[in-house]
Amino acid sequence: MSMKGQWKTLFQLFWTFFKMAPVTFGGGFAMIPLIEKEVVEKRKWLSSEEVTDVFALSQSVPGAVAINSATFIGHRIAGMKGAMAAMIGVSLPTCLIVLLLGILYFFIHDNPKIESAFISIRASIVAIIAYAAIKIGKTAIVDKSTFCILIVGIPVLFFVHPVLAILAGAITGIVTISIKRKLGFDVKMDRKEKKIEENDFEYFMGAGI
Repeated sequence: MSMKGQWKTLFQLFWTFFKMAPVTFGGGFAMIPLIEKEVVEKRKWLSSEEVTDVFALSQSVPGAVAINSATFIGHRIAGMKGAMAAMIGVSLPTCLIVLLLGILYFFIHDNPKIESAFISIRASIVAIIAYAAIKIGKTAIVDKSTFCILIVGIPVLFFVHPVLAILAGAITGIVTISIKRKLGFDVKMDRKEKKIEENDFEYFMGAGI
């Protein structure tokens, strides 16, 4: 890639995450739909499966999910320079907004209209996160085994740290795939490799192991 092309890609990474950061109330999870739209559908930098892997990795290391995700995506697309561009892009708007809110806090924190607005924003965040979970589920759940891991993992998260849950899931995946291969089953790593029917419910009810 030429120098001009590299700078264009770096600016696109910076601007893409710079645009997303100010409107993603709720953190990294609320950013998932926007990342999928910009990175997967619009820019076509990564596939949905790759974005899902990025979010899983982002949650398994220390730090904010949004910043970790932007850094991993930037690195995947343009190396270290891309990681820096994406990280600065996602961090800069939030930093500026926090500084501004810190200055204005003492003037607006008792305003009933502001409090009412944030009540609605919190409710909207729940909907956005639920939507993100469904989008990730479509690429992460590839057979009955991964579906069972999902069902078991949800209640487990109420009792253990998310990092431990991720590690447990990784170990379970390794063991499950090893057992399948020893038993002679055909192991598929994503849903694109399977002939999936349009009805997801029918797929889970009728799929093989």
